[in-house]
Amino acid sequence: MRIEENIKLDYSDVLFRPKRSTLESRKDVDLTRSYNFMRNSYMGIPIIAANMDGVGTFGMADALGKLGLFTCLIKSYSVNEYVDFFDVNEKWLEIHQVRRQNYTAYTMGITDKDHEKFRMVYEQAPQIKYVCIDVANGYTRRFCDFVKMFRQTYKDITIIAGNVCTADQTQELILNGADIVKVGIGPGSVCTTRIQTGVGYPQLSAVIECADAAHGLGGYIIADGGCTTPGDVAKAFGAGADFVMLGGMLAGHDEGGGKVATTDGKQFVEFYGMSSDKANIKHFGGLKKYRTSEGRNVKIPYRGSIDITVQNILGGLRSTCTYVGAAGLKQLSKCTTFVRCNDTHNRVYES
Repeated sequence: MRIEENIKLDYSDVLFRPKRSTLESRKDVDLTRSYNFMRNSYMGIPIIAANMDGVGTFGMADALGKLGLFTCLIKSYSVNEYVDFFDVNEKWLEIHQVRRQNYTAYTMGITDKDHEKFRMVYEQAPQIKYVCIDVANGYTRRFCDFVKMFRQTYKDITIIAGNVCTADQTQELILNGADIVKVGIGPGSVCTTRIQTGVGYPQLSAVIECADAAHGLGGYIIADGGCTTPGDVAKAFGAGADFVMLGGMLAGHDEGGGKVATTDGKQFVEFYGMSSDKANIKHFGGLKKYRTSEGRNVKIPYRGSIDITVQNILGGLRSTCTYVGAAGLKQLSKCTTFVRCNDTHNRVYES
């Protein structure tokens, strides 16, 4: 047994230190990023809808794609549904002016069944550019071997792999073929992994350390989980994240497809973690006897269209950049100085 004595930090432990800026207005801030992977290139606003029920849906992907954002699709769509989504006709392209394969990732697990399903989809929709290989525990040898095999088999696909929360395993996944590593163990709003297992890593420090490790090898990271406000999204980018993945902040909207229920005159939508009892019953017929639930099932306020929420998040990001003197997201981490604090804001009128 050993103890690391250095203090590790979450988003709630820091604030940006403001600096002089030459920017005249928030509208001058450039939120787009461009990245070059092994075979593909990306350009857009690097915020990603998580591959969670009620978030990573086809409807959400199209709505966010029009706004320049990205989506990792949920795993539960059928082969035909995936193929129909990616195989759009020219008339559709004329209307929407953006190709779905440029702002969506197919999401899969690491079983033989998962691989066979992807093979069937890819044979009919070879335009797929991004695949998210997603497991709760990215530290197993089996996971690394699968990423390596997938890279050798599908050389033209950009691989997103996770989740991990330490620099060493970030490097391991990149060396085994991942282009982008998903960082975060247990910080999500409906995740109870830290409660059930005692495992995790404070998210801000995880992002800082994993970004440094990935960038040294020419890789990229996604800060996945822990963001509750636009300020947290900005802190993730300031810490060095190339992309930020959101679940709870994008849940409860029309595009997520969840059923809207009314209780005491207020409208709610169900939202749950993908390792919760609810998700296990829905997708696997119940919780296996050797497992425990590692997710919550909650009701969140119905939020209507995603457009207003995205505007709020992007507006906060632009404002952050003006405060610290960054012309855009590309410069934000270079302009960032974090100040450690005991509290970040006044909570008198918080509901």
